[in-house]
Amino acid sequence: MYASCGNILGAHKVFDSIQGKNLVSWNSMLDGYAKCEEMAMAQKVFESMPEKDVRSWSSLIDGYVKAGEYREALAIFEKIRAVGPKANEVTMVSVSCACAHLGALEKGRMIHKYIIDCGLPLTLVLQTSLMDMYAKCGAVDEALYVFRGVSKSQTDVLIWNAMIGGLATHGLVEESLKLFREMQIAGVEPDEVTYLCLLAACAHGGLVKEAWHFFENLSKRGMTPTSEHCACMVDVLARAGQLTTAYQFICQMSIEPTASILGALLSGCINHRNLALAEKNGRKLIELEPNYDGRYIGLSNVYAVEKRWDDARSMREAMERRGVKKSPGFRTLNPKP
Repeated sequence: MYASCGNILGAHKVFDSIQGKNLVSWNSMLDGYAKCEEMAMAQKVFESMPEKDVRSWSSLIDGYVKAGEYREALAIFEKIRAVGPKANEVTMVSVSCACAHLGALEKGRMIHKYIIDCGLPLTLVLQTSLMDMYAKCGAVDEALYVFRGVSKSQTDVLIWNAMIGGLATHGLVEESLKLFREMQIAGVEPDEVTYLCLLAACAHGGLVKEAWHFFENLSKRGMTPTSEHCACMVDVLARAGQLTTAYQFICQMSIEPTASILGALLSGCINHRNLALAEKNGRKLIELEPNYDGRYIGLSNVYAVEKRWDDARSMREAMERRGVKKSPGFRTLNPKP
């Protein structure tokens, strides 16, 4: 109970007081640390267990995935294959997720084969996880193969969202919109994530009219646009060069503009050489994220394009005054002496 409520210290005190600890109590303690992403302690509990079952292994792997330690999760899975029990659905969903984050396509294919070889039931959750992994690894055809293997009557909005989003991410705009039409024919109701995927597809394809249609449909269906939806809409307009419309959209929003929203507008301003609006947004972004180096560098580069070398230099000096370090990979246009 303590572990499930997040009180891991209380849980450990109760655990220590138990005489004759059984597998259930060990697993509860391990699961508690894993859910809190305290993986050093979770690993210590795991290694101290006198016996382990599939739940023990699954909890440890899932904890590493949630903590973003994907390689460690896959390393633990290899130990399952060598010495542990047969993995279950929870295990395979976790390792598929790890492969998706790492872009580890070959490992993902191996995991898919393992599922089939072990005779694990291909539940909708597992198929969605495999499809998402293939899409995020760039293997869109394999993602579609998994998707098409699911009976339409058994699908839910999650698997449709994953496939529509996967197609959109890889610039397959028409395919993603076509799949959305299939989703409607199948009678699956779209949710907020569906519209986020559709707006992302419109941004990739420069489809302003379609983007407005999807954005307006959110409200018509009783959904409230989030900052993510607004950022996508601004991105659509900014990429298309409709910067005034994008700025007016931001001014009329019912929510405060986030860094993602202003960042989308800034990118469009730079690409379409609206440097006055770029400067205005760049300064606002620095106010929102004063410790993020990319905001200073973005505005510095705007000044450099205009040959405003003193202003560009002032951005670098502002970074130094505030102790903001430049991350590797960011390029600044050096002001002339």
